[in-house]
Amino acid sequence: MKKAYYSVRAGKHPTGGRLDLNGIKYLADSAFSQFWERGYFQEVFGHNCVDAGLIPGRAGTDIKAFFFNKLRRHDIWPIAENIKDYDEGDLFDVIELLHDCVSRPIGGNFHSWNECGWHYETFDQQAGQKEFRASMNEILRDYKIGYELTANGEIVSLAPRGLGDLERAPAPPADPENVLARMNAAIDKFRRRDATSDDRRDAVRDLADILEFLRPRARKILTTKDEAELFDLANNFGIRHHNSKQKTAYDKPIWLSWMFYHYLATIHALTRLIEKASQQNRR
Repeated sequence: MKKAYYSVRAGKHPTGGRLDLNGIKYLADSAFSQFWERGYFQEVFGHNCVDAGLIPGRAGTDIKAFFFNKLRRHDIWPIAENIKDYDEGDLFDVIELLHDCVSRPIGGNFHSWNECGWHYETFDQQAGQKEFRASMNEILRDYKIGYELTANGEIVSLAPRGLGDLERAPAPPADPENVLARMNAAIDKFRRRDATSDDRRDAVRDLADILEFLRPRARKILTTKDEAELFDLANNFGIRHHNSKQKTAYDKPIWLSWMFYHYLATIHALTRLIEKASQQNRR
């Protein structure tokens, strides 16, 4: 975890240690440059040689066209020249694309003439991406509500402190299609960086539907009162049904997040209880 220095701990820092768009662009540009200088983009973008000129990588000789082809936006490459004009979408797109392109250099030849430098030939993409994520996540978590670059290269909203472990917990012993796949899809929908309140409400509903699927088996291990309370949130807060008795005047960003993680934790607990009961019955 990043250390919080005195002014942040004491509440005296003017921004509380958070970053605005200009701040994250400044730090991201610095990080990009360091990975570039260390050869982490040579495999895809190639490099310049004092003797041979441009030695292209997998992106070919026109990197600007490569960026346009991937992102469908002009004025993205070169990054150092254009990053000052990026909006949030531009920056996040570039981070995700660079994650696809980064790889740790392993072996090659050092060209000493005129301090040309290393010409790498072998790379480890998985290792490079891991290092890139660590670098990006150190700054993304301090931007606005907090974000993170996931292992599959997508920027998503950061889970509330202490609840990220729940998303990364071992998969519960449950139906792969009707529980696990739907649970993972709901997590992706809820944490997507452009998720709206409707998207997040849908994700909560998806988790409630998983509990509905588990309900027949849950009845065997829960009291009637416990079973009813599992669905009280979704049924009474405008999640699963729509009627005049439902409560809708609540702070949606706060309460949807609470309901989402409440149901996610419940699915983890309930599936394990069902599995435990099943094992006991087989003895």
